[in-house]
Amino acid sequence: MSLYGTMRTGVSGMNAQSNRLSTVADNIANSSTVGYKKASVQFSSMILPTTNGAYNSGGVETQVRYSISSQGTFSYTTSTTDLAINGDGFFIVKGDDGTPYMTRAGSFVLQDDGTLKNTAGYTLQGYPYDSDVDPTIVVNGFDGLEPVDLSGSGISAVRSLTGTLNVNLPNSAEVGVAADIKKTSLTVFDSQGSSRLIDFTYEKTNDNEWEVTAVERDTGTPVLVPPVMLQFDANGQLISPVPAELALEPYDVDGAEVGDPTNGILINIGATTQLASDFSVQLGKVDGNAASKVKGYEIDDKGIVSIAYDNGDLVPTFRVALASVQSPDNLNPVAGNMYTQSNSSGVVILGYAGSSGFGTILSGALEDSNVDVAEELTAMIESQRNYTANSKVFQTGSELMEVLVNLKR
Repeated sequence: MSLYGTMRTGVSGMNAQSNRLSTVADNIANSSTVGYKKASVQFSSMILPTTNGAYNSGGVETQVRYSISSQGTFSYTTSTTDLAINGDGFFIVKGDDGTPYMTRAGSFVLQDDGTLKNTAGYTLQGYPYDSDVDPTIVVNGFDGLEPVDLSGSGISAVRSLTGTLNVNLPNSAEVGVAADIKKTSLTVFDSQGSSRLIDFTYEKTNDNEWEVTAVERDTGTPVLVPPVMLQFDANGQLISPVPAELALEPYDVDGAEVGDPTNGILINIGATTQLASDFSVQLGKVDGNAASKVKGYEIDDKGIVSIAYDNGDLVPTFRVALASVQSPDNLNPVAGNMYTQSNSSGVVILGYAGSSGFGTILSGALEDSNVDVAEELTAMIESQRNYTANSKVFQTGSELMEVLVNLKR
């Protein structure tokens, strides 16, 4: 056995315990860091060849491992832009240099330019939201992502374009009787967000036939010219007009166009009936909204970012994208609680919260560090004792070497 080998083994053990103490220190320092994933040290032995009658001491080597896939607990906040992921996945963020990173730290704050940045200064990424068409996701890359931008969310006014008005007209109504004339109203919005009240009047003209007119209440302007005849079959179902729509247009009584309060609004009346029941409105609605200020923001569990207006409207604008890899624990950690892809982590896959392979998003919550301080303090004591024991091995080897040298005297 080599005395120098014994001393080197002791040094190897002290270095290994120093590495372990370093991860313990890092874990304790970041025990309150949002989304932090603890580091740990794994030990493996280094065995040297031995011969008969002589043992060559080896040493120990360490490998740092990160518990990135381990879910932390949640702390709830009063900010809707604080986000946490319940399940698998990472937020995608970009730094000022445009480099994409993955993170679980969702403490995002709205900036003056409308973007959302976390405490490390990285900007949340996503796709513009369209309720009719899902954006094409580049599954294995970060191309196509945009910063989630709420800067265009000032006062909103959306002009009415379509609507639905389904009523039941009583089959017992008589022709020419004023009491059997039925009325209802809808509110529509022009391009500047002004509301216009439209009165609809239904008058029976013959068996299974009704005439409907529409007039703007404040001006008395007919907006349905000429009046539309409604015809019903023997079962009381609407058979005319085809298509079953009322095209509201801004005409005065002489047929001249007067402004643009309601031009182009198509009211669907396909479910209008004539049955043995009282007059009733089954469904009445119109799209668009009046001018309204932003009240706040909402982010649902699927990552859809919506602007809430003070008139009650909720307008979706962006959808937060998530990323995952096959082996999260093998990602490369970088400063700012960020992660990058490594050779052993697998390829990056993009998707949406709530879809296959991805967790859901919690708004108004933050994921806590998964560090157990009591466990770290226990590991600290163990490392301290083991470091001391390894130093004693080195010290003993040094003393034996001194004895060997003194034999020469």
